[in-house]
Amino acid sequence: MKFRSKLTALVAGLVLALTGAGLTSAAPAAYGAVQQLAAAWAPWTSYAIGAVVTYNGVDYTCIQAHTSQPGWEPPNVPALWKQGSGGGGGNDTTAPSVPGNLRSTGVTSSSVSLAWNASTDNVGVTGYNVYRGGTLVTTVTGTSFTDTGRAASTSYTYTVRARDAAGNLSGVSNSVSATTSAGGGGGENPTKMAGAPYLYMGWGNPPNPGTVMDATGVKSFTMAFILSSGGCTPAWDGNRALTGGADQQAINTIKSKGGSVQISFGGWQGNKLGPNCSTPQAFANAVQQVINAVGPAVVDFDIENTDEFENYTVQDRILNALKIVKANNPNVKVVVTFGTTRTGPNSHGIRLINQSRALGVPIDNYTIMPFDFGSSNIYQDTVNASEGLKNALKSAFGWADAQAYAHMGISGMNGLSDQQEMTSVATWTQIRDWARSKGLTRLAYWAVNRDRPCPGGGVVSNCSGIAQSDWEFTRITAGF
Repeated sequence: MKFRSKLTALVAGLVLALTGAGLTSAAPAAYGAVQQLAAAWAPWTSYAIGAVVTYNGVDYTCIQAHTSQPGWEPPNVPALWKQGSGGGGGNDTTAPSVPGNLRSTGVTSSSVSLAWNASTDNVGVTGYNVYRGGTLVTTVTGTSFTDTGRAASTSYTYTVRARDAAGNLSGVSNSVSATTSAGGGGGENPTKMAGAPYLYMGWGNPPNPGTVMDATGVKSFTMAFILSSGGCTPAWDGNRALTGGADQQAINTIKSKGGSVQISFGGWQGNKLGPNCSTPQAFANAVQQVINAVGPAVVDFDIENTDEFENYTVQDRILNALKIVKANNPNVKVVVTFGTTRTGPNSHGIRLINQSRALGVPIDNYTIMPFDFGSSNIYQDTVNASEGLKNALKSAFGWADAQAYAHMGISGMNGLSDQQEMTSVATWTQIRDWARSKGLTRLAYWAVNRDRPCPGGGVVSNCSGIAQSDWEFTRITAGF
């Protein structure tokens, strides 16, 4: 169920036609007229490629059609705007200086902290691209960054490049290598992922993740959903570019505050990559596009419904693709998420587990969704379903209880589910504590967008339908 708000955009356009003879001497005056007529940038406005706006006294030319939103001011999104009107040779082509003295300021068993000296620019530095092993991880506005979700006792190499509003990139900084620690003596499972509730930027009045992080202490989000924008081409919700939009801005905010992201592919509905990508390699290539663009700690494959979960040709295609994804990205965790009965996976889920074993797919975590399954006691039914998953994993892989639990996750639904099942704040706390006590390694819920009170409000996109405090389920999940 998706609720999409549609905003009526105001379209601003300016077309100048300068034709005929004798205009050479008048060009400066004509250019001055263009400068005066350029409209001021405004949010919630549709801009076509080539549109010229002014912002803080500087002209910008649109280089990618879009509808603007607050926070998308031209100097903040060089993927959408180029400084200069495009007609007077005023474009900035001077790159910032190279960031200096890139260094590691600390490590844990799962993170590396970095800092560097600021760059300079003739107009102004707008951010820094941080690269891990040559792959872009994030863009931050400050001169420090903490890369989370790393493996213990592993060496990572980083470089940084500065960028300005015109999109000019500096040279590459010095490289620095740092090795994460082996972990403390507390016995924490190094494969455990931070609690990561789902955040969907295309639905349900999406909150600023920075605000939620400050209020709750949560350090990770599961960003939904990557679908097909036609064929085997990935896009957010099937229609938003991987970079340059609200999704990238949210991810940049999360990473700039020391957080990490999981990226979710598929879901219950929509035009999915699984049926559209014709081969495992094609599917893996699409996933790699997303990994290269976003730099996630985890990729989550929500295999649901008749088009993927119950279609064994597609199920096998995805599983075989995940072998390729893991081989090419050994430090990115791979998760499969699927529905369940109140006593454990159904026949399609059992088949997926057994087939992943038969095909040798290195899946880090099998997450079930214990809701919309006719429950009158969500806590007990979640425990029973999880125990059923444990038994299925033990049967397929020959694992002991502890090994099975360490490959398991729970993804719930806060407040009222589609079937009016009730998960209260107290119940979600019980579920989290049970998951921690058994050594499960993933906890998520659908969705941060709904983590707001509206008692009696029913099942809606932007609140839970029950009485609660803002972000209460996220706060509980952060304690996982």
